[in-house]
Amino acid sequence: MTEDFIGFFTAHMILGISLANWLVAFFAATLSYLLTTTAIRFAFRKVQARASAGNGHLTYMASEVLSATSTTLLLLASILVGISLLDLPERWLGRVSSLWFVVAALQVGLWTNRALALGLHRYFSRHSATGTFQASALATLSLWGVRVLLWAVVLLAMLSNLGVNITAFVASLGVGGIAVALAVQNILGDVFASLSIAVDKPFEVGDFIVVGTLAGTVEHVGLKTTRIRSLGGEQIVMANADMIGSTIQNYKRLQERRIVFEFRLTYECTSEQIRQLTQRVEAIIKQEKQARFDRCHFRSFGESALEFETVYIVLDASYNVYMDVQQRINLAIMEAVAELDAAFAFPARTVHVASLPESAALPARIQQSSRAQHA
Repeated sequence: MTEDFIGFFTAHMILGISLANWLVAFFAATLSYLLTTTAIRFAFRKVQARASAGNGHLTYMASEVLSATSTTLLLLASILVGISLLDLPERWLGRVSSLWFVVAALQVGLWTNRALALGLHRYFSRHSATGTFQASALATLSLWGVRVLLWAVVLLAMLSNLGVNITAFVASLGVGGIAVALAVQNILGDVFASLSIAVDKPFEVGDFIVVGTLAGTVEHVGLKTTRIRSLGGEQIVMANADMIGSTIQNYKRLQERRIVFEFRLTYECTSEQIRQLTQRVEAIIKQEKQARFDRCHFRSFGESALEFETVYIVLDASYNVYMDVQQRINLAIMEAVAELDAAFAFPARTVHVASLPESAALPARIQQSSRAQHA
C-alpha cells in the first residue's frame, strides 16, 4: 500500500516533473517563506525594542532599514528556492539563478534606499537652521540624485546579469538623455536654479523675503518652484529660475534698521528755534533704549516749508519694534515743536497779485473808447 502511494507520486508527471518533486518544491518554498518572514520579524522587533529604549541612532536606522523589507520579494525568493529543487533542464537552471540575482538586487536596493534617505535626513536636519528635512532645496536634490544613481546601478546590474549588453544600452541612454534635455530645458533651468539656491542660500524656509512686488515668508523650496506665504494669507508659487533672475530682499537676515524720516516747519520759525529743535530731536532719540542716534539736520529751504532730515538706527530687526520707536519719537517731536512755539508746515503756495499803475492803465482805456466810436 505504501509502495503504491509512493509510486503514485513518482509515476505521475506534470510538465515532465514528477508529482513528488512538485510537492517537495512546494513544501520547501512554504517552509522557506515562513522561516524567512519569522526571522525578519523577530530581528525587527528586537532592534525596534532597542531603538525605543534609546540605544543609539544606528539601532534606530537598523530598525527602519529592516522595515523596508518587501514581503513580495521574500515570496519570490521562497518560490525560487522551491524551483531550484525541481528537476529542470540546464538552461532553466541558469535562468533561475539570474532571477535569484534580480530578487536579491531589488531587496538590497530597497534597504540601501531607506538607509540613504535616513542618513540624508539626519545630516540635513543637523545642519539646517529650521531643523526640517525639506527645508532646503539641497536636501531634496541630494535625495533625488542619490536615488536616481542607486536605482540606475541596480538596473544596470540586473540587465548585465540577464545577459543584456549594457554598453550599448548606456550609449542609447546618453543619446536619449540629450533629446529629453532639449525637450525639458525650461524645467532643467528651474532645477539648476534650485541647485543655485541650495548652494548659495540667498534665502531659506522661514525667511521673510521681497521679490519685486511680491512679499511673504518662504514655506518650501522645491526642485522647480518656491512657495511663499504672503501677508494676505494666500500662497504664491514662483519658478526658481524667476527667483534667481530677480532682486531678492531678505528681511530675516536684517540685524538693524536704518531709519530716515523727514518733517517740515513753517517759514515763521527763527534760526534759534531751529537750533533748539535739532538738539531736542537728538535728545529724544538718545533716550530710546532700542535706537541709536545718527544725525538731525535742517536740510533745505523747500517751496513752502523748512525741511528737516533725521537718521537713526533701530537696534532690533522686528518691524513692530521699529513702529513703536517711531511713534514715540513722533509724539515727542510734536510736543517739542509746541513748546518752542513753532508750527508744522503743510503744502501751500502764496500768490502775490500786483495791480497796474494809472500810467499803464490809461492807454488801455483810450483804446477801448476809440473802438466804441468806430462802432
